[in-house]
Parts: sequence; structure tokens; C-alpha cells
Amino acid sequence: MKIETRAAGASTIMTLSGEVDLRHSPTLRKALMDLMLEKRPVAVDLSRVEYIDSSGIAGLVEAYQMARKNDTRFVLAAISDPVRRVLQLSRLDRVFTIADTLDSALEG
Repeated sequence: MKIETRAAGASTIMTLSGEVDLRHSPTLRKALMDLMLEKRPVAVDLSRVEYIDSSGIAGLVEAYQMARKNDTRFVLAAISDPVRRVLQLSRLDRVFTIADTLDSALEG
């Protein structure tokens, strides 16, 4: 898994690539929690994620919960088919704000 973050105006974009699994999820969780402490809107670009397991999803859920607590926007953007399937199976596609593209995620 690779994590890249960059500022985009008032928001932060986190781009994930590769496999988000039990081995990598602690790194993801820490990176997300650090971003949430900044209390800036966050868009997570998931277009390059090839695989995500429940531990990776748990990190996203925790960030979502912290964003709600802080009244901060948290959007999943351009999700890959493997991520989409996991979100649909867990019905979390109904919980997260999901944008089709990174640009549309930043507009909201």
C-alpha cells in the first residue's frame, strides 16, 4: 500500500494505492487520524486500490466517525471496483459520501 497526501485548497486529498489489508491498515489508520486532527475536509481517492479487507474498511469508518464528530467533510472518491464491492456487501455504500470523481468530491 502507498499513501500520498496533498492539499487542494481548503481540503486534503489522500490517495491510496495497492492493497489495504491487515498488514497495512495500522499505517492507514494513523495517517487518517492525523488528517482528522487537522479538522479539514478530506477526500480519499480510492481509484488505485486493488484490494481492501475489513481492517482497511474499519480505518475508513473510524475516520468517517471522527469527521462527523468534528463536523468535517469526509468523502470517498473514484472508488475502484474491488472497493465498491466490499462497500456494497457491507452496505457502507449507504453510509459514506461517495463521489464518482476526485473533482466532484472536492466540490461538495
